[in-house]
Amino acid sequence: MTTSTPGSQTLERGIALLRLIATRPSQGMTTAELVGASALTRPTAHRLLTSLERLGMLERDESGRRWLLGPELYVLGTLSAQRVQVEARARPHLRRIADLTEESAFLSVRRGAFTVCLAREEGAFPIRSFVLQVGSRFPLGVASAGMAVIARLEDAEADEMLAASADEREAYGTAFDLDTVHEQMAETRRRGYALNPGKIVNGSYGIGAAVLSAQGRPEWALSVTGIEQRLSGERGAWIGDLLRQEAQALGQELRHELSAPAAEA
Repeated sequence: MTTSTPGSQTLERGIALLRLIATRPSQGMTTAELVGASALTRPTAHRLLTSLERLGMLERDESGRRWLLGPELYVLGTLSAQRVQVEARARPHLRRIADLTEESAFLSVRRGAFTVCLAREEGAFPIRSFVLQVGSRFPLGVASAGMAVIARLEDAEADEMLAASADEREAYGTAFDLDTVHEQMAETRRRGYALNPGKIVNGSYGIGAAVLSAQGRPEWALSVTGIEQRLSGERGAWIGDLLRQEAQALGQELRHELSAPAAEA
């Protein structure tokens, strides 16, 4: 039998209250109704509700008696919907890359000074690199996706991101010291795609290209991983160009799709 820690129990109770209120999104619920539906004591419910209100997760109606879902939930929901939308839109591009190259293809998203892998499509080639997995998190400038992203930032912002993730980046060794990363950024800008020639795991190569938002910012990246023999030389350059083309096409689709509601409004 598992038990919740005090912190997780508080979180679970708060989420339970949000879910109850979500069952009546228009009219909301009173504290008394929430106490009855949740089996919480009134002081506990009130403390959780006021905390959620302070965080913007809840707000009160004009009478001050009924709790409604707050604006911060809308913001978070919009971001989550965009992530799902981006992943769905990226899938055909990942599948095409995987089919053409026979390698594993990935979609990563930028989260501050890091990239997080969101999706993976397998190619037909039987030997694979498992350096990158869905959920993998790397500092910008380390994996090919993160190098593709940081190379598209302005120098001042790129330096700020490198400083913010210095400890995590340096944990990968001297191959990711500041001078070397700056050299790789310059090469990535020149080529139009990033190359990681076995710097994380010897013999495991990565190639990545940034996907730009409507504001021209590198928010995502498409990448491929594989063994050195298949991702170096002329074949590596071909894969890099393919990734760059697919990233540009995906960016155009996302800029149209994600900006459409705002344009209509």
